[in-house]
Amino acid sequence: MNDIDLNVYPILLAGGTGTRLWPISRALYPKQLVKFVGEDSLLQSTIKRLTPVLDTACVKVVCGEQHFYETAKHLENLGLTADDKLICEPCGRNTAPAILLAALHILRSEKDAILCVFPADHVIEDLHAFHDSLKAAIALADDGFIVTFGIQPHYPETGYGYVEGGKKLSHGALTLKRFVEKPDLATAQKYIKAGNFFWNSGMFAFKASVILAEFEAHQPDLLGQMQDLIGNDLTISKKDYDQLDDISIDYAIMEKTTRGAVLPSDFGWSDIGSWKSLYDFLEKDADNNVIDGDVIVQDTRDSLILGHDRLIAANHLQDMVVVETADSVFVSDLENSRDVKSFVSILKRRGRPEFQQHRSVNQPWGIFKLLEQQDNYTAAVLTVYRGASLELKPQTHGSYHILVVEGQAKISEGSKGKDLRAGETYTCRASANVTIENAAESDLHLIQVELGLVSGD
Repeated sequence: MNDIDLNVYPILLAGGTGTRLWPISRALYPKQLVKFVGEDSLLQSTIKRLTPVLDTACVKVVCGEQHFYETAKHLENLGLTADDKLICEPCGRNTAPAILLAALHILRSEKDAILCVFPADHVIEDLHAFHDSLKAAIALADDGFIVTFGIQPHYPETGYGYVEGGKKLSHGALTLKRFVEKPDLATAQKYIKAGNFFWNSGMFAFKASVILAEFEAHQPDLLGQMQDLIGNDLTISKKDYDQLDDISIDYAIMEKTTRGAVLPSDFGWSDIGSWKSLYDFLEKDADNNVIDGDVIVQDTRDSLILGHDRLIAANHLQDMVVVETADSVFVSDLENSRDVKSFVSILKRRGRPEFQQHRSVNQPWGIFKLLEQQDNYTAAVLTVYRGASLELKPQTHGSYHILVVEGQAKISEGSKGKDLRAGETYTCRASANVTIENAAESDLHLIQVELGLVSGD
């Protein structure tokens, strides 16, 4: 942006869990990290589409601490260094604290800056139109407005909130009159007819100094608490962060500010908030199906069928969702597929692991994939990244048995060490302090069997 004096920072909000997209999206593997569309995760797609309007080197991603390592990996796969780009929340407190935290981070190194805020789990089809809207939003933000991207509605959607626009401003924007909650169908139809109501996208642009002034005016307690919490080293405890108000930026600022502007936008936007919205967004085959994975269909139309680990054979289905993972299968008609959220609540209440994680769990050192778990043994595949190492979790009883499938491992048990190659094994007491190091230039693949214990690792 040659005519803008301030640096522009894209702020990506990546703290959600996407419960309406279970069983693929889980608490420890949320939808922004999933590759639903093409070869990139939603997070990676969000970063890529900023180019060339914004410099991806300036990206800041606000994520949960539990997602730090996987989010960092997604950034590194795009050629970005993650250390200076990730801003971690100890726990989720909604969008207002997340945006405030990012603004305060940036103002530690900048006198002021323009911040462009994007949820990391949305999709956009028309990049040219998106870039035009982005340029207009930045210009409006430079003029002191707090800009929200209002999506031009093409049908009376009842699953989105709306924003109402008022008087005309520059760059095709309108003054922000009000935010309205998700309407019923009759109200949504009235909004469409009025012509000045837009879907609330959750995307914003504003100066850091302007948003801080609004927090000071409308949320002074939250601002003071956050300033006290981040201190000099920017570390925040979960206990302290959990005391902050759980409040959205809409309620905290946008419904109160007099600086709001709505930028009408039409660039093929979707928040991918349900299996139905994912189906609507994706390209269909000749039978109007979206099919991915090892799937065979017969007399099936207008359906979304996603397979990951096993063969799916679908017969005589219409308007259905079938989503399969290693440990769970979700089946629903398309129209009511949002109800999957209630199943997630049941799983969480019952303490089921399917709520929180997949059988494959990403770790700082690599990937832990559970194969089988019984009362007296657990079997898993471990992938240890190049240059990484892990410590086996000491147990009070039982034993560990390690088989190298591919690569070279250096195993240390106390003062003893041993090198293992493919086909070689190592056995030790579960109470021992054992470190496994990848000693090769490629990923190390192991099979780990734990006898006489059940591990949640």
